[in-house]
Amino acid sequence: MKNDSNLLNELINALTILPGVGIKSAQRMAFNILEKNRDKAKNLSDLLRLATEQIRNCNQCRNLTEQSICNICSDEKRDQNMLCIVENPSDVLAIENSGTFKGKYFVLMGRLSPIDGLGPEELGIPKLIQQITNSNIKEIIVATSPTVEGDATSFYIRDQIIKEEVKVTRIAYGVPMGGELEYVDNTTLGRAIQGRREIKE
Repeated sequence: MKNDSNLLNELINALTILPGVGIKSAQRMAFNILEKNRDKAKNLSDLLRLATEQIRNCNQCRNLTEQSICNICSDEKRDQNMLCIVENPSDVLAIENSGTFKGKYFVLMGRLSPIDGLGPEELGIPKLIQQITNSNIKEIIVATSPTVEGDATSFYIRDQIIKEEVKVTRIAYGVPMGGELEYVDNTTLGRAIQGRREIKE
């Protein structure tokens, strides 16, 4: 049932653009904002406006940043010989939080999906190939998702740089820490077996 206020209905509908937010969740958010958090909502509104106006894609890696070149690309202490290719800026954050990678990144902003109109141009792959050709990169880590589209993207990138003297690797996928094998899906378990490593001292 619609509310008497058209503006309230518009607010509820606007909140449903957030991932995982349906109409019921949007209604709860809207009522919470209007009943208890108007001041914080104004701050959120200002931040959303500033973010949409000032945050852009890095000219080198396409990650989100307020500068023309992001902090990672401009950091000379990063390993210039390693490049990690990811689908989204959230993937960069996840890998950075792991503390295990100290090289550079390239963000595709998606994965190959002709049905959705996402081809090599939309993903910036020509720019990626140019960067690889004009650099001293020794290893490329393809960290696309373990889906049909993610695999297709990784194979396409590999095929485009096969003539370059660059090692191309794919991140391993396997059983999560603390996971029980009986609850792991077949695809993940199969990848874990294929990506097995020798137990060393």
